[in-house]
Amino acid sequence: MTDTQTLTPREALETLLAGNHRFVTGIPEHPNQDAARRTETAPAQAPFAVLFGCSDSRLAAEIIFDQGLGDMFVVRTAGHVTGPEVLGSIEYGVSVLGAPLVVVLGHDSCGAVAATRAAVADGATAPGYVRDVVERVTPSVLAANAAGHTEDADFIAEHVRHTVDLLLERSRCLSEAVAEGSTAVVGLTYRLADGTARLVAGRDVDADPGTDLGAAVDGAAVVVPE
Repeated sequence: MTDTQTLTPREALETLLAGNHRFVTGIPEHPNQDAARRTETAPAQAPFAVLFGCSDSRLAAEIIFDQGLGDMFVVRTAGHVTGPEVLGSIEYGVSVLGAPLVVVLGHDSCGAVAATRAAVADGATAPGYVRDVVERVTPSVLAANAAGHTEDADFIAEHVRHTVDLLLERSRCLSEAVAEGSTAVVGLTYRLADGTARLVAGRDVDADPGTDLGAAVDGAAVVVPE
């Protein structure tokens, strides 16, 4: 089982990005998916990352990052919108399981973001509890509109950054873990067509702004925010 105590936040991110690179290039290792791993992880878990992503069926976390049983503690909601249950789950992954990395994962062609953009533009009301999802994505869409963005990728990146900020603003557990350097919170966007994950936001990944975090990951597709 991966020992989270031996991985720094940066090393955890590099491990995740290396797995994505294997997936993109068509040479996945499918690690930790055999009977031995199943037996090994049965008594306890020690994931190296908490992944909070969109529920989109095309974002199967362990597949696109080429990981296996016990590697990732995954929390998913439509549009990666947050609530008490989400925050509690992420805090559990960090404070109880000791994961050194929290990843917010968005993606292009996100239905939740598209529905919110339409609602903001024409005032249409979404049905049922979908309305709650739209309401929680609305601040991100408004911020992207205010910045003059028009491209889908910019709206997705803005929503990912907003979610990273929201997690740290609402969770003292996460903000303190980041402040002491035991955990990093980063935002990635995923491209459905080619399978690449790109960095768009980060709260202490042990690197200065502008540093290419993919330098140590052969061929990993990484874009560091300005």
